Amino acid sequence: MGELPLGMRVVVDRRARRLDGGAALLGGAPPRLVHLVPKARALLGAGNELTVADPLSRALARTLLDAGLAHPAPGIPGGPTRSEVTVVVPVKDRPLDRLLATLPPEVDLVVVDDGSAEPVTLARGRVIRHETARGPSASRNAGLAAATTPLVMFLDSDVVPQGDWLDPLLEHLADRSVALVAPRIVALHPVTTALGRYEAVRSSLDLGPDPALIVPRSRVAYVPSAAMLVRTSAVGTGFDEAMHVAEDVDLVLRLHAAGHRLRYEPRARVAHDHRTAPKAWAARKAFYGTGAAPLARRHVGSVPPLVLSPWTAAACAALLAQRRWSVPVAAAVTAAAALRLSRKLTRLAHPRRSAMELAGLGLSGAVVQVGNALLRHHWPIAVGAALGSRRARRALVAAALVEGLADWWLHRDRDPQVHLDPLTHLVAHRIDDLAYGAGLWWGALRACDPAALLPVGPGTPSKGVAPDR
Repeated sequence: MGELPLGMRVVVDRRARRLDGGAALLGGAPPRLVHLVPKARALLGAGNELTVADPLSRALARTLLDAGLAHPAPGIPGGPTRSEVTVVVPVKDRPLDRLLATLPPEVDLVVVDDGSAEPVTLARGRVIRHETARGPSASRNAGLAAATTPLVMFLDSDVVPQGDWLDPLLEHLADRSVALVAPRIVALHPVTTALGRYEAVRSSLDLGPDPALIVPRSRVAYVPSAAMLVRTSAVGTGFDEAMHVAEDVDLVLRLHAAGHRLRYEPRARVAHDHRTAPKAWAARKAFYGTGAAPLARRHVGSVPPLVLSPWTAAACAALLAQRRWSVPVAAAVTAAAALRLSRKLTRLAHPRRSAMELAGLGLSGAVVQVGNALLRHHWPIAVGAALGSRRARRALVAAALVEGLADWWLHRDRDPQVHLDPLTHLVAHRIDDLAYGAGLWWGALRACDPAALLPVGPGTPSKGVAPDR
């Protein structure tokens, strides 16, 4: 695996928390606690930034990057050039002019015509034609096989790269251990409908404005194949053509299991022409949900709906019971967990205080997870409980309102060109969750495999890929 280049700057993630006067960092992907020796604290300083200048700073930078506690700053030296990239575009019955106009002249271009009624012709680049449609995965793989460059940029035909989009991605490949880099997917303007405005701020393709390490069970656990840059030596033959949904998530998980590093770079932006017709939009959300079952079968423990430790599960169960004893029991469980954790934090000056803070964060995160799961992944269970219990019905309605409005507040400024009122966001968000959850349950029932519906503990997911059954 390659070393980090000299002169590379690394910045601590804005979500990371310094504990015990800077003796430890909490955060990352997935969250963890990293103790910092005095030399490491001195290298980071108060500005939460360091530059790779010697073996010690290189080792610290690698540790923080691999934990998701820090990210490369812009201007990484030594990256590949545009001439080392082939852009692969799968297309079927769709114009390409607006996409092709954004491509730098230095890149190679391979367009794979997947059985279009009118064969595709190009003024530049190569066309590979499938006389009958074979699907996006087969088309991307055909372009990958035809590429002669060390890097391939997959772009769907319904995207339009924005501004200086390629160079920020190439910078990350100065680290030879990075196999995949993905840009941020944003909405293609103009946006005119209510669903278009919702997708502009809440699309599942848009993974947000913050950089991230791409890791299972983390904030950025996957990236869509609508736009991704890959190292050809790492991806082999590419996507699994037997998968008709979630094949991009499968590729990401396979690369991660093989030990490659993957990064999300939101400075690079690619606009996507989102579906906004109500029927097609809801059907697409359900279609995405059906991908959970094959993923859960292939990548055991990597794509669970919930990640809960035994104590957070017990505390959440007490709160869900909505009895007089619920809050005291949840508080007692949390206090016991904090006491047990404090015995493992003896390297810190204030282990009990730090343990209480960690336990509080763990419980709040678990409550959010459970609430989201009951409204999205497990809504059939929540609705069934509500039909038989006034208490459950009251709790479900309150959760649907509170979570929906909180989601609007968190995402309201994602696209500065779009204003979406809270009520429209709430209704669209609930339909989004219902459609995805329906697809999830249908996929699990069709596969006769409940793995995609089951919570898991916080241990490391299996690195292996389970054989498909």
